[in-house]
Amino acid sequence: MTPAPAPRLRLGGRTLAVVGRARVYVCGVTPYDVTHLGHAATYVWVDAADRLLRRLGVQVEVCRNVTDVDDVLFEAAGRAGAHYDRFAAVQQFTFERDMEALGVRRPTHEPRAHSFVPQVVELATALLEAGAAYEAGGSVYTVGAPVVEFAGLTREDALAQLAGAGGRLDDPHKRDPLDQAVWQRSDGDEPAWPSPWGPGRPGWHAECTAMALSTYGPGLDLHAGGADLRFPHHAFEAAQAEAATGVSPFARAWLHVGLVSRDGEKMAKSTGNLVFVRDLLAQVPGPVVRTLLLDRRHDAGWEWAPGLLDAAGARLDALHAAAGRPHTDPVAQRAVLAALADGLDVPTALDLAIAEGGAAARDLQSVLAL
Repeated sequence: MTPAPAPRLRLGGRTLAVVGRARVYVCGVTPYDVTHLGHAATYVWVDAADRLLRRLGVQVEVCRNVTDVDDVLFEAAGRAGAHYDRFAAVQQFTFERDMEALGVRRPTHEPRAHSFVPQVVELATALLEAGAAYEAGGSVYTVGAPVVEFAGLTREDALAQLAGAGGRLDDPHKRDPLDQAVWQRSDGDEPAWPSPWGPGRPGWHAECTAMALSTYGPGLDLHAGGADLRFPHHAFEAAQAEAATGVSPFARAWLHVGLVSRDGEKMAKSTGNLVFVRDLLAQVPGPVVRTLLLDRRHDAGWEWAPGLLDAAGARLDALHAAAGRPHTDPVAQRAVLAALADGLDVPTALDLAIAEGGAAARDLQSVLAL
């Protein structure tokens, strides 16, 4: 009898058909602070998608950038009395150690923004030639109004989100506060690189656009990041890529990971409500934290509570116990994989694997690195 074909990954109700290789891009950290639970959630989910695609027979390449050219990083390094690149290197080492403890595979490609400044200049030039950007005061700006319209936001909502994401609404050289810098003029002692428009540095959105295009060419199969990056970062990134290359869509599928809250507020340094991965790893093994992050809908926001660690530990113990049973049922194995492939439905896959046990549980354990 001909074996049933492996299921294919579905995200957002659409099947992600892959020919050859799956090109995955995930927005990496800005290395100015140690890893918190919100960071970890994104990278653990991307790792789970990577491992599942491999289990389904797909060749996968993952590109996870390092945003080591960023005003937030420059400011943190200044407060620490360190040069920004040395400061970033130390923080990046800590981040990678946390990822290893959580079972996250090293990416295939790991571009660092400081090495792609010439490509950002090329991107800015292409956008100017396409009429999608303009130069003013030594900076180059992407025209923002069409991006906001395509994102389905009102002008007021877009401005509010830009204000919370370093959108420089008060930049006097902009024609419209919605416009975003592809190339930002540098003044005084701000880090600067040469460009046709004078000394400056890349804009945040442009860095990811340039790194993704340089790594994969004009299109991605899967783009991932936290749900808070949907706008403005991902919207401007995609708009810039499509305007510069003429290829649409920039990403065939998106994996937006739900945000973690604590005490009713999004987990963020600005609110001082962070839960650090290193602190959790001092209490429980990495697979328990990984189970905590994965045993939910990937796109659903959730609230941190200390009791969740105990629940995740119990859930993982149940999976391990089920995996110890000798039972082998190919139908159950396929059902577990089908649940994972259907929108990365880890809770359903775990329920099935624990109930069936044996090979189904062992397969899930392997796929999710638990």
